[in-house]
Amino acid sequence: MQLGPHHFSDPPVFLAPMAGVSDRPFRLLARRMGASAAVSEMVTSQQNLWDSAKSRHRLDHAAEPSPRIVQLLGNEPGALAEAARENVARGADIIDLNLGCPAKKVCSRAAGSALMGDTGLVRELLQALTENTGVPVTLKMRLGLDAERMNAETIAGIAAEAGIAMLTVHGRTRAAGYRGAADYDAIARVVAATALPVLANGDIRGMEDARRALARTGATGVMIGRGAQGRPWLPGRIRAALAGEPLPAEPGPAEIAALMREHVAALHRQYGPHQGVRIARKHLGWYLEQLGRGEAATRALRAELFALEDAGEQLRRLEAIIPSGDSPADDSGRAA
Repeated sequence: MQLGPHHFSDPPVFLAPMAGVSDRPFRLLARRMGASAAVSEMVTSQQNLWDSAKSRHRLDHAAEPSPRIVQLLGNEPGALAEAARENVARGADIIDLNLGCPAKKVCSRAAGSALMGDTGLVRELLQALTENTGVPVTLKMRLGLDAERMNAETIAGIAAEAGIAMLTVHGRTRAAGYRGAADYDAIARVVAATALPVLANGDIRGMEDARRALARTGATGVMIGRGAQGRPWLPGRIRAALAGEPLPAEPGPAEIAALMREHVAALHRQYGPHQGVRIARKHLGWYLEQLGRGEAATRALRAELFALEDAGEQLRRLEAIIPSGDSPADDSGRAA
């Protein structure tokens, strides 16, 4: 797959943009472990909000390998184009527009997946981006607002006319949120309706899920979101398997424990000791599920780690973790 000057081996496997999850430390891990690309957390197009600590961190792409993909959130063409230009000046290689977020606080501002209800505005936004950025522009969307208003095929046509380089389609509507199963047949209809490369997204938690998604949809590649939480190695392993490359070993408990410590230390550096400790907790919870220690032991260790408030103490406790000899999780997320 080719996006402007950027080539991705087929089939590409991207890490999805996830607010509060796919920050720079997590993206760096996923890329190092073989993901084709890692999309940033969504960044608002309202530049007057960029002085907040949250936005400053989301605008930080230091040391990230190319291509750096920044996802923008907004509903005003001029502001979106200006935000895109500013992000390109800061190192973005590709700009992605968010038409997929189903969160109420986003949709209530007529942004994210709510935009799918206004195809005229979608056309204006996409044209503003493609005509003003000078880099490839991609689009991530859902199937539509709800089961009665599924218009992803229509928006795919608008995207192609506007010069969009690639689509990602999450196989649920805005109304569905994350309930039910991803509708791969609906994604297949989008694939059939466009000549653009399409990444299938939704319910991809292991290699067989990825193979099933590609077979059912005919998509160019896949994008992995929640399945990679606590498993930054997953996109890379899936990419290698699909490409027929030697498969990286599934990390065992010792490797996962070491990765936990590395990730937490990176979060402390990124956010500072106070905020870093708190942000690390959710990641630790996901990692602990991969150690294969059993439900009771995992619950006790999670409670102990979540109670810590000091960065040094958090790292020291992680250093003291001795991986068990139990089987690590398999690529579906269940204990092997």
